Amino acid sequence: MLLEVIATTLQDALRAEAGGADRIELVADLQQGGLTPDIELVKEIITAVKIPVHVMIRPHARSFHMSEADIATMLTSIESAEQAGASALVLGVLTPDRKIDRHNLDILLAASSLPVTFHRAFDEIKQQTEALSLLLSYQQIQSVLTSGGAASALHAVEQIRLLTALTRGSHVNILPGGGLTLDSLTSFVQGTGVQSVHLGTAVRENGTVSGAVEEEKVRKARIMLDEIIQVNPEGGGSDE
Repeated sequence: MLLEVIATTLQDALRAEAGGADRIELVADLQQGGLTPDIELVKEIITAVKIPVHVMIRPHARSFHMSEADIATMLTSIESAEQAGASALVLGVLTPDRKIDRHNLDILLAASSLPVTFHRAFDEIKQQTEALSLLLSYQQIQSVLTSGGAASALHAVEQIRLLTALTRGSHVNILPGGGLTLDSLTSFVQGTGVQSVHLGTAVRENGTVSGAVEEEKVRKARIMLDEIIQVNPEGGGSDE
């Protein structure tokens, strides 16, 4: 059961690793949903931790529709992140009518051989199963970060269960995130059958985006996920 934790600082990353996180999603400006982090911080964290570091590539929070200038900025960020030693990239682009922007997605994916997580731009798409089918055609895209289209993943258990079932046996992993809490973690995983979780405020001081990652909360999440696997080695739930 994979545990991904959001980090915005070196201390966040170190605490996430010490608590048992499997990997880090490194972002800046978590208050805006996560933007591209400073490249010097990327280098510092990659040097300091042993677990994989996935780097957010998002130049602004105005929308997920990117102009030509935005795409150029993202291409520069992709090159810098890859040179810094990033394990994967986190990105997503939509058209003005909130569908996957295939043209610009192709451009971004061609800029690097690194694996990609398609981020929560996915949650602005109305036809998620159709969009998922498209993303499955890209071997480079290995995760889809989603709250199931709801404000909180806790309000989209059935949708995330469906998306997880549609990707089972494929190269794409549904990565649920947004609104998860430690109190809800076990029931959520068991109810959806997911193989991974993405935690932000759930493992931060006071449960806020401005709080720092707390090692003990990460460890608690790790223990809970490990206990689920011990009960059901095949994953969090069934397809029944």
